[in-house]
Amino acid sequence: MPNWRIRAEGRVAGIRTHEIVGGACGTRLVTRPAHRMAPSTSSYSFPIGFAIRRAFKKGYGAADLRADLLASVVVAIVALPLSMALAIAVGAPPQHGLYTAIVAGFIAALLGGCKFQVSGPTAAFVVILAPIVNKYGLSGLLTAGFMAGAMLVAMGAFKLGTFIRFIPYPVTTGFTAGIATVIATLQVKDAFGLRVTAMPDHYLERIGALWRARGTADWREVVVAGATLALLVGLPRVTKKIPAPLVAIAGVAAVVALVHHLHPSFEVATIQSRFHGIPRTPPKPALPWAGGLSLATVRELGSSAFAIAMLGAIESLLSAIICDGLTRTRHDPNAELVGLGIANLVAPFFGGIAATGALARTATNIRAGARSPVASAAHAVLVLLAMVLLAPLVAYIPMASLAALLLVVAWNMSELRTAMGIVRIAPRSDVLVLVACFLLTVVFDMVVAVSVGFVLAAVLFMRRMSEITESKLTVDQSRDEGGLVLPPGTSFYEVNGPLFFGAAQRAMDSLHASESDAFRTIVIHLGKVPVIDATGFAALENAVDALVRRKKIVILAGPFPQPRKIFDRAKLDAAHPGMVFVAPTLERAVELAAAA
Repeated sequence: MPNWRIRAEGRVAGIRTHEIVGGACGTRLVTRPAHRMAPSTSSYSFPIGFAIRRAFKKGYGAADLRADLLASVVVAIVALPLSMALAIAVGAPPQHGLYTAIVAGFIAALLGGCKFQVSGPTAAFVVILAPIVNKYGLSGLLTAGFMAGAMLVAMGAFKLGTFIRFIPYPVTTGFTAGIATVIATLQVKDAFGLRVTAMPDHYLERIGALWRARGTADWREVVVAGATLALLVGLPRVTKKIPAPLVAIAGVAAVVALVHHLHPSFEVATIQSRFHGIPRTPPKPALPWAGGLSLATVRELGSSAFAIAMLGAIESLLSAIICDGLTRTRHDPNAELVGLGIANLVAPFFGGIAATGALARTATNIRAGARSPVASAAHAVLVLLAMVLLAPLVAYIPMASLAALLLVVAWNMSELRTAMGIVRIAPRSDVLVLVACFLLTVVFDMVVAVSVGFVLAAVLFMRRMSEITESKLTVDQSRDEGGLVLPPGTSFYEVNGPLFFGAAQRAMDSLHASESDAFRTIVIHLGKVPVIDATGFAALENAVDALVRRKKIVILAGPFPQPRKIFDRAKLDAAHPGMVFVAPTLERAVELAAAA
């Protein structure tokens, strides 16, 4: 689709190259044709630290270090409030988002396979992690993240990273838009200051709870959220040199603190009032699971951990693909999965929640002039320093401001223009997949949406493939086929296209439908069949058996190498001596038909 627009936390696969047009929070990536771009996959194995080794191999000097450090400052400014906001959205204290950015962000940068990737907590995880916190608490959340890390390492070890590009685009667009809708809904509570005793796990129940609490809205919270939102959206239109979150979050927090000092009655919820601030100490190692890790716990959290691993892999690798397009570099998808997996294995021991590649922060990193993974690693160190040195100031950040920040992230993540473009010009089957994934993500969860989306996409793909496989049966006494005259009493049947399980039965229907005795011999031309699978061969074999029972001589003509190997192993001609023949070419088939 031409001129797709990818914003902040959005993504798209199969794009050739991009240009960054926006600012830090409102980053916008616009596709533009590339003269030449390196492929996103790699023939290399996945050594630990693929990206940083590759960067240092090309030479790394003082100028590169200076550029990386400057970029890390900009990324840290964006990551600091966003990490806290995402942890709060999940249902965890804000410091756990910072722990994630510090530990997972540092490890993934040094061990991953993408040169500019910035990893940390992302908005896409909210819909998966929030139910885990509600049901199993923080301990269950950390344990699920640890299990997901092991799965990611296994995925990289088995080189499954290259398969991410086969995910249908309507599936990713649908569940992304659904996730954005859920995230935006979750922010209504803090943006309006609603007093909701308990937020249900399911979307429709959440809407009901928010509606019932509508009478508790606080105009002061609405003003704070509105002011923050205006700055986040408006500042990038004025200047892109200053990160919008720095001005919006810090500026509004300072004004709110001043107004509260002058007028004590002006009170809004802040990190201090809700969570008693954040600790000024670095993350300390501790076991993520309370009371030991049992087999029962692993079984209970298995499906959630798998969902985290799959979404983490999708998010990170699609972000890396876009990163390649922006910088004309090449990432190693399997190394990226291994590095991300190790980061998620280690982070829970320091209180970090699930992490993945974050497109908004990665795009900001590139735009700020990063040259190597050192920038991503340095941003994690700066977040740590800010946590230790600025914790008392961070405590003044209003909850409504963080809600406004996530509303912007949700809007950027929704890819509304892209989704509407698909709805407008794509085949109805793709629109069906997109809408189904969106609704299932909102009403149920992402696991159900992606599972159903894959099945729908696969079924529709099979249908399309069956439609491009053509077949025709000619029962004339003689026939001119490509300059070859068929002998009298010979029928000609041709299959054009892949003969696989989605198209096999349809392709063979004509043979089964023909009951004519006007021909003694039938030539089945398979020279235009590039591939045949077990189901296709079974359908062909059944058709041949039916023809032999009707005393017809069958000649299979001109198969390509792949089908020919199957015929050689199956020995169809040996199973029906004198009745079934395999000819390497159509010319040879005509000779056999004349001699029959």
